[in-house]
Amino acid sequence: MHTWMTRLKELYPEMVEWRRHMHQYPELSYQEKNTTHYVAEKLKEWNIPYRFGTGGSGIIADITSDNTGPTIALRADMDALPITEESDFEFRSQHEGIMHACGHDAHTATLLGIAKLLNENKANLPYHVRLLFQHAEELPPGGAISLIKDGALDGVDVIYGVHIWTPLEVGKVSSAPGELMAAADEFKIKVMGKGGHGAMPHQTIDSTLIGAQLTVQLQSIVSRNINPLDPAVVTVGSLQAGTAFNVIADTCEMQGTVRTFSEDTRQFIRQRIMMMTEHTCASFDAKHELDYIMGYPAVVNDEKEAARFFDVANNMFDKEHVSLSEPVMGAEDFAYYLKEVPGCFMFVGAANTKKGYVYPHHHPKFRIDEECMFNAAMLFLAMMDDYVAEK
Repeated sequence: MHTWMTRLKELYPEMVEWRRHMHQYPELSYQEKNTTHYVAEKLKEWNIPYRFGTGGSGIIADITSDNTGPTIALRADMDALPITEESDFEFRSQHEGIMHACGHDAHTATLLGIAKLLNENKANLPYHVRLLFQHAEELPPGGAISLIKDGALDGVDVIYGVHIWTPLEVGKVSSAPGELMAAADEFKIKVMGKGGHGAMPHQTIDSTLIGAQLTVQLQSIVSRNINPLDPAVVTVGSLQAGTAFNVIADTCEMQGTVRTFSEDTRQFIRQRIMMMTEHTCASFDAKHELDYIMGYPAVVNDEKEAARFFDVANNMFDKEHVSLSEPVMGAEDFAYYLKEVPGCFMFVGAANTKKGYVYPHHHPKFRIDEECMFNAAMLFLAMMDDYVAEK
């Protein structure tokens, strides 16, 4: 591990350079053409074999050791968000309305650093490494599904993923066995009533009233149908109807999200939303359209690999800097990899309160302490070393 640390310290300035370049030129989900090309050029320069995913999306690369051993996959996501950056950094986004506001640029730079390091030592590695530079994590159906279909996990024994995490100070790490991040589903409801004059409501079917009633009804699902010890969220984030104060709108459109950890709870809430929508609208003689979109499943860490994380992290960091993560209601399509092979998803602290780097993910002022990339890389390397030492 000391050997890794010494060389990684030498590579760290390059990692910062790569990250800042990608931060300047962010690309949205399913549009990561230049980012993918940038990564491919680095891999080509280092003579690391790679191939593109279907349609040129994402990259699957392999570092094959001269020795026999397991194949370990590492994943980094590459996409940015439709957010206008509020920053005075020289390397701030040059693409108006697009920003790396979640740290995927740091993930990609970290994996590039690991790629260069391991490729220099591939003859002596006791394992083979599958590098997954994934597109479209931010936008369902996500890039993980297509990379898996393209063979990303073929022959893989275990997979690790890291998310740099501003809820944690730099130098701290966290994870958990079992359920770590929630499943995220989306629903869109269109209530179709009968519009008319605001002074003559008896001649109408008030879609605004129905939408309001339905919003209240949906809130009862978690509070009255779900075990209080089973985390779940139903949120109506958008309710839109009408354009004038004295007109009863004929349509009302709603959008919301459902977050769960248990698959049984996930399916139960879906059925309840469908039933409540149907019955509430019918009680007012209104029609409706419901589009329920199943998003990413829950991120469920393998128990053994999560235990490995705590063993490794406690040897790398001060024990008070290693914590058991509370369940996170955010979602991640890393979940799809974990449904196929054992693995662990880990949070690596990226905030720096003294520097003012405290803004949450997806915020216009999101920024990170770049030292988190070094810590993330060391954690990846330590997890792989420990995995193969156990075999």
